[in-house]
Amino acid sequence: MTNNGYHFAELLQDSPVIAAVKNDEGLEKALASDCAAIFLLYGTILNIASLVEHAKQGEKLVFVHTDLIEGLTGKDISVDFIATNTRADGIISTRINLIRHAKDLGLITIQRFFLLDSLSFENVRKQSSYADAVDILPGTMPRVTARLSQKIRQPIIASGLIVDKQDIMSALSAGALAVSTTSESLWFA
Repeated sequence: MTNNGYHFAELLQDSPVIAAVKNDEGLEKALASDCAAIFLLYGTILNIASLVEHAKQGEKLVFVHTDLIEGLTGKDISVDFIATNTRADGIISTRINLIRHAKDLGLITIQRFFLLDSLSFENVRKQSSYADAVDILPGTMPRVTARLSQKIRQPIIASGLIVDKQDIMSALSAGALAVSTTSESLWFA
């Protein structure tokens, strides 16, 4: 884990709910929340720098989900663009090449995995070695989270389908370091 990654993990221990933002209204709410980190799940190549800049005014760690930004590709140049043209602290991606390149550039890296079956579970173990943290979806599988936390060295973020405090507590009790959610009411819980 990079030095920035350690700082990230420490912040999440104190503030384990991450605001996953999907529009401008949500960004405003996230900035008013106690969340220490924001996942930007929207934007375009034309506005991502201004979205990150606005989010950074709230003194939050900001992560760009490169797979969801319109105009970015699965190529390394997308990470170069984020590193050069924004003040993002890191990226989220399902693409291992982007994770590796972002890590080389000093960004905090979060690799997202969709856990559908035992094969995808094994892929987390095999493919996550470059990431500072692993983001698993859906995040409402505490038994799977507990098993995975015993198999990998990276902190786990549970995402997807987190809709109430019980989901948060179950994920954290199972070994997740944090949860990310688009449920805005949970950003203030």
